[in-house]
Amino acid sequence: MTVPRPSGQLPVQESANVRAERVLGPRTAKRLATFRDGVRYVKAGGWARFLAWLVDLVVIVLGVGVGVVLLGGVDRTADLDNGTLALGVIAILFLVPLLYGGLCYRNGRALGAVLTGSQLVRSADGGRIGGKAPWAMLVRTLMPLLVIGAIVGALGGGGSPPGGSTARVSVDPRAIRQLRTAGIT
Repeated sequence: MTVPRPSGQLPVQESANVRAERVLGPRTAKRLATFRDGVRYVKAGGWARFLAWLVDLVVIVLGVGVGVVLLGGVDRTADLDNGTLALGVIAILFLVPLLYGGLCYRNGRALGAVLTGSQLVRSADGGRIGGKAPWAMLVRTLMPLLVIGAIVGALGGGGSPPGGSTARVSVDPRAIRQLRTAGIT
């Protein structure tokens, strides 16, 4: 019995990876991934994701600071009680990220993403975040507090810290355009 000789052709998946490495370079090609609908994309780099998050966090901290100052001004004129002030501060902590996300994040490009050249998209098909942008921004900015709480809880005998989002992914739009131009899908 004879065994057929390998044809020398690469499988389709491997061929696309090799072509992507030639177009994008080896470092960028390592970030190549596939949406759930089968379309290829390039994940944003780790530093780009971190810096985008950091810029958005700074914007939200500044917004919360402005909100607290405004609440303090209202307190001086209306003489609010401590319970109302505490409720106001908690509301500001949640409303500022929701407002920032709703106004600036619907296409996945808030200030941090614009400065780093990345974009947040749906992991199912690479589409816009749209109406879920306020929620995405709230989770994105409050996630560090949740992770810290989960770690403290885990060290105290609780569960393990949560994983990343499976509904959204940060991508590199410039590298994706290069893939499309080269005909790699």
